[in-house]
This record gives sequence, structure tokens and C-alpha cells, in this order.
Amino acid sequence: MARGGSAEARERFREYAVGAQPHLRRSAYLLCGDWHTAEDLVQTTFGRLFRSWPKVMRADSVDAYARTVLFRAFLDLKKKDRRTVALDDAPEPAARPDDADLRLAVRNALDTLPPRARAVVVLRYWEDLTVEQTADALGVSAGTVKSQTSRAIAMLRQHLGSAVGELIHD
Repeated sequence: MARGGSAEARERFREYAVGAQPHLRRSAYLLCGDWHTAEDLVQTTFGRLFRSWPKVMRADSVDAYARTVLFRAFLDLKKKDRRTVALDDAPEPAARPDDADLRLAVRNALDTLPPRARAVVVLRYWEDLTVEQTADALGVSAGTVKSQTSRAIAMLRQHLGSAVGELIHD
């Protein structure tokens, strides 16, 4: 948004950011596996949204626009930072005790995926986007989303196979 943008536009942005922050933060955490990095990604997203707020407000869906910005910020970060980040014991919303081990196994399995595969899985299964919406968000073809989803699910199955079997039989 240009310097000195209208007070009304700034207020609309503030209201949007306050409402969208929890969901964007959870999505960012699923992408990167670290709460601090997730916060950075959300702040980067809000910075980019604010600079383009008049254009964003005209979009068909501000949430879809914000998701696209968040996922592209994540992929930009991964291009710049190829090192692996260890997953700390991060606080997260309380889970039912019987789900804790399964949630941890899934989160650890997500950590094994390459960044783009992880982005596809989070968009498709956490954000519940269609193949076409995922392709738009990532700037790739629908065929690329389908093939990356298939490979990512195969990697998750391979990684989770024994872990899920143990959890189910306990």
C-alpha cells in the first residue's frame, strides 16, 4: 500500500490480519515444522499483502491470495536456505492423548518431504484445496500437482508405514 494509504484501507488490512493470523500460522507451521520460522513466514506474508493491499482487496478471495503469498514465501525461503532445520519441541494445540503419537509421527513424516512436495500436501490436505487451486497457488500445472501429490503420498506411506502400524496395534 502506498505511503499515506487511506485510514479505511489500513483498518481493513488490520482486521484481516488479526482474523487470518491463526490459520496462516498453523499452515506455515505445517510447512516448515518450526513455530519461529512459521511466525517469520506469516509476517513476510502480511508485509507483502500490505504493500499490495488495494490489489488484494479486489481479488476474488483474499484468503486464497494470502495462501498463495504464504506458500510462495515458504518456497522462496527454502530456495535460499537449503540446510535442514531440526524440529524443536514446539508447543502446539492440545491433542487427545490417543492422537498425540500419531500426530507426532505425521509431523515427523512431513519433515522428510522436500519443500515443494510438503507444500503440495499441506495445500491439498490441510487447506483442502483442489488440484487446480493448488496449481494456481504454486504457479505450476495441474499435472505437476498430481504427480507431486502422488510422490509425496508414497513417501509419507513409506515413512509412516511401520509407525502407523505400531500405533494402531498398541
